[in-house]
Formats: sequence, structure tokens, C-alpha cells
Amino acid sequence: MELVLEIDDADAVTKSALRRIADEGEMPAAERAHAEGAVTEDTAEALAYLVDPFDLVSQVPGVQLQQASWSSERIDYDPDSPEWDLDEDDGDDSDG
Repeated sequence: MELVLEIDDADAVTKSALRRIADEGEMPAAERAHAEGAVTEDTAEALAYLVDPFDLVSQVPGVQLQQASWSSERIDYDPDSPEWDLDEDDGDDSDG
């Protein structure tokens, strides 16, 4: 699965992540400070703090999450570019 997201209000994402951190009552102070710093410095970190991959697929019949990881990069997304053909197979195209 690959997702392309456009964040049109990075400040709102960061504030939401900071609220989520504040709501976690049993988080140690050092961990809280680290989490707050990470989500404040990087919108991708804030988004990762808010979105749980398990929650995305937990209600889908026949799907069991085995592993999830995050990576992000800033890109210039052009949906009309042939480079962004989401129907394109990223796998091996060989017939062998």
C-alpha cells in the first residue's frame, strides 16, 4: 500500500498531535518532551503520531497487519504526470 497525502494545514496536524501527547497521562516526562519536539519539528512525525496503521486495516475482512513502518519525503506531486500512474505495477515485470 502506498499513500500520497497532501497536508494543507500543517499547523493543525501538529496541534492535534500535541493534544494527543498531552492526553497520554502515563507518558514519562522525558518521553513526552521527546515526542513534543519531534511532532513540532516535523509534520510527518506529527502525522505518524496520529495515524495508527493497525487502525487503518483492523476492520478489513481477510487482512491481518504483519508489519508497518513509516517513511516520508516531501515531493512535488503532479497527478497528471505519467510518473504518478497509481495503477502501475511496481513489481517485477519479467515473464520468467
